Amino acid sequence: GVSSGGSGGGKGGDEQDLTAQEVAMEFTEEEREDIRSMSRSPQLYSQMVNSIAPTTFGHQEVKRGILLMLLGGVHKTTSEGIRLRGDINVCIVGDPSTAKSQFLKYVHSFLPNRAVYTSGKASSAAGLTAAVQRDADTGEFCIEAGALMLADNGICCIDEFDKMAKSNQDGLLEAMEQQQISIAKAGVVASLPARCSVIAAAN
Repeated sequence: GVSSGGSGGGKGGDEQDLTAQEVAMEFTEEEREDIRSMSRSPQLYSQMVNSIAPTTFGHQEVKRGILLMLLGGVHKTTSEGIRLRGDINVCIVGDPSTAKSQFLKYVHSFLPNRAVYTSGKASSAAGLTAAVQRDADTGEFCIEAGALMLADNGICCIDEFDKMAKSNQDGLLEAMEQQQISIAKAGVVASLPARCSVIAAAN
């Protein structure tokens, strides 16, 4: 059991190294040199924190949380085959006019193709997760993707989170914990992926 576990760990390491090599090959030599020089900087972490929302002064703790969310954690699979999510969810709570929405808009502008921005006050549970609607042409029921599904492998930014109804907030629990959305409506039963990080702002 020990020997097989050791070989399995070695295989996982080889696959991880191979993936890192493939990623490294996508960079130009100039970009690689820039990354090497950055790695030698003793103040790298503080520099990266200060680069988050540079137009907003202060809020270093909030910027640290956003940076760690953008980098993400490590997805793990246990020996029983149970998958543990590596995505980090963040909720920013503060008084009005303390740049909470600016942080969310910065994340959305920083990753325009991977982030979805929505306001909790104007969103329903179906709009955030998924809805089942009848197709106008065929008359069959189809699934309309919500914000969390559209942000799969990305980030979902939810502003005015405290203004959401309690029932709508409960609809996010499965997506945030299990990273999937289960639907059983109008004869449609499906389980859809929602592997995204959620960053929310509330007063």
